[in-house]
Amino acid sequence: MAGSSFYEEGTRLLTAGAFEFVLDSELKRAVRSQNFLTLVVLEASREWEGMMVTADDGTLQEVAQVIGREVRDTDLLGHSDKGILSLVLLDADFEHSTRVIDRLVSRIDNYEFPTALRIAMGAACYPTHAVDAESLKRQAVTRPIVNWRGGKRRTPAADRTADQNQEH
Repeated sequence: MAGSSFYEEGTRLLTAGAFEFVLDSELKRAVRSQNFLTLVVLEASREWEGMMVTADDGTLQEVAQVIGREVRDTDLLGHSDKGILSLVLLDADFEHSTRVIDRLVSRIDNYEFPTALRIAMGAACYPTHAVDAESLKRQAVTRPIVNWRGGKRRTPAADRTADQNQEH
C-alpha cells in the first residue's frame, strides 16, 4: 500500500483499510509493550426532513477536522465503517480517555454544523474491555458514552433559500 493511499485525499484521516491495518499493528505493539490503547468510535447521523440518515463522507471529514484539533498527532483518526469515525488513543487507559472524550464533546459543542447532527460516541480499552481488534470495535460500539445532538435544523426549503442567498 502506497503511503499516499493511507489517507483520504487532502486530510489526515486514514482510509478504512489503512485504519484496520494500523489498528492491528498498534494492538500488537500494545501487547508487546504492555501498554493501554483505547478505541473511540463516533457514529454520525444527520437530520433530513425529520429523519436521521447516516452521515456522508463530507460530514465525517468535517467532524474529523473539528475533533482533530483535540487529539495528539500520534493518535490515529480514520474511517472504520460507513458513517463511523474511529480514533485510537495510544498509551491511554480508559479513565484518561474519558477526559479526551470530554474535550472532543466540548469542541463539538462549540462548533456550528451546517446541518442537524447526532453523534454517538463509545469507547473500549485494551486490555480492560477486549484483547483483539474485532472485539475492541464491538465493545466500543456497544459501550455508549455520549449522545450529542446539535447543528442547524434544515429543511429542503431552507436549503433552497440558503442556495439562493449565496448566488447573490
